[in-house]
Amino acid sequence: MTMKKTLLTAALLGALAFGASAQTVRVANQGDALSMDPHSLNESLQLSVTSNVYEPLVGRNKDLSLAPALATAWKQTSPTVWRFELRKNVQFHDGTPFTADDVLFTMARTQQDGSDMKSYTNDVKAVRKIDSHTVEIETNAPFPILPDVLTNVFVMSKKWCEDNQATRPVDRRKGIENAASFRANGTGPYRLRERQPNVRTTFVRNGNYWGKIEGNVQEVIFTPIGNDATRVAALLSGEVDVMEPVPVQDIDRVSNSPNAKAMVAPELRTIFLGMDQKRDELLYSSVKGKNPFKDKRVRQAFYQAIDIEGIKRTVMRNVSLPTALMYGPGINGFTQEQNKRLPYDPDGAKKLMVEAGYPQGFEVTMNCPNDRYVNDARICQAVAANLARIGVKINLQAETKGTYFPKVLRRDTSFYMLGWTPSTYDAHNAMNALMACPDDKGAGQFNLGSWCNAEYDKLTKAVQSETDKVKRLEMIKKANEIHANEIGHLPLHQQSLAWGVSKKVTVVQRGDNYLDFKWITVKK
Repeated sequence: MTMKKTLLTAALLGALAFGASAQTVRVANQGDALSMDPHSLNESLQLSVTSNVYEPLVGRNKDLSLAPALATAWKQTSPTVWRFELRKNVQFHDGTPFTADDVLFTMARTQQDGSDMKSYTNDVKAVRKIDSHTVEIETNAPFPILPDVLTNVFVMSKKWCEDNQATRPVDRRKGIENAASFRANGTGPYRLRERQPNVRTTFVRNGNYWGKIEGNVQEVIFTPIGNDATRVAALLSGEVDVMEPVPVQDIDRVSNSPNAKAMVAPELRTIFLGMDQKRDELLYSSVKGKNPFKDKRVRQAFYQAIDIEGIKRTVMRNVSLPTALMYGPGINGFTQEQNKRLPYDPDGAKKLMVEAGYPQGFEVTMNCPNDRYVNDARICQAVAANLARIGVKINLQAETKGTYFPKVLRRDTSFYMLGWTPSTYDAHNAMNALMACPDDKGAGQFNLGSWCNAEYDKLTKAVQSETDKVKRLEMIKKANEIHANEIGHLPLHQQSLAWGVSKKVTVVQRGDNYLDFKWITVKK
């Protein structure tokens, strides 16, 4: 290690230790939450962090089952209307009472320009205030899983947003910030005390919280540490108490250390690649006058040129689960019988490229994050090497998620990586957000390559409304067939969760990779 790196590491670890006490937990991640605005980026790290400050109407228990949060009860009063009884005597962190007005404001805010949460509320027709602590949500069609959908829609204070000129979400695509970027006023178990983007964010226990905080943590210091070796060193030396991800090559080392352990479990996130299938000419390609990704043969060639088992073995160290579907085991609608990938076949892929009119291949830029998913940049490097065998030259642009997400979310990309965990633990979430044809209401909001199929869209709407479980699963199965036959995207694998945790600390590891501060305990 160079002297410069040594000094930087020492400074970083010193900052982590600053202000630490027996009931302080120091959390490190490879990246930062990009904003404190809970509606600005539908990314699990940001939502995990902000979920400790803000709360939804319906929450999750430790086993991911539904739990009352800001709503104490909910029921359908008609096929398209849900009534929510709101919790009384709840205050935002600034002392403002929580009422139905905040729910109406929040639901409208998620549909504003700049919101990354439109796909959660795109089928909401109306939100009505019955009284100060009762609301009705009417949908355009029957929506039996609406309570599940709302678990990631965090309620903001109408008064605070108006007073702080934050009535619209922070638009990550345009780089526009407002007060909600750096400050927060929720109802959750922890309050935001200090926000230094990409340096340190500090949370303190909310003494006026309406619910029970099981853990004993008074303060949480969240620090991004992008370098894998530095992150592991900080855990093993005791300078941080919880960190993720543990690099796959360091899992055994952490597990065998005297002061820490690695918590490894399947994650519900699927990593996949998407392609621009809308533009008549790709933005970043050597092919001019046409779009090769509109040709199914090219998409299939890319698919069959990727050695997913090789990536599993060499890049992921056998802690990934290759997949043929856009969501994995644990998600309602997943079937193992459909989870059969096309065979890895470079020779067949070459033939498909010749048939499509690209015997020499072509160049295309691939956008990837380097601090969001497990080994994300390395996976993209491996894919690039695989595609080189069929004549495709990948110009790889791997960058921090702070610049990556705004770029791809405004569809300024030709070929990209994305990961997705269906927050409802149901196939409809992925269908509606990732594969439905994009519209201006929020459907297909993360279908960044704009793959479109009219029959698939009909099935997505039908799945949303169908209450017969057998019929619903048949619809999902049919939709899976359509997407697979069209090679709408290139699914890669489900990654595994790998958290490094001090033996002095107990945490609850959720399958959606959320870290709840209220369930953390430090041994005294």
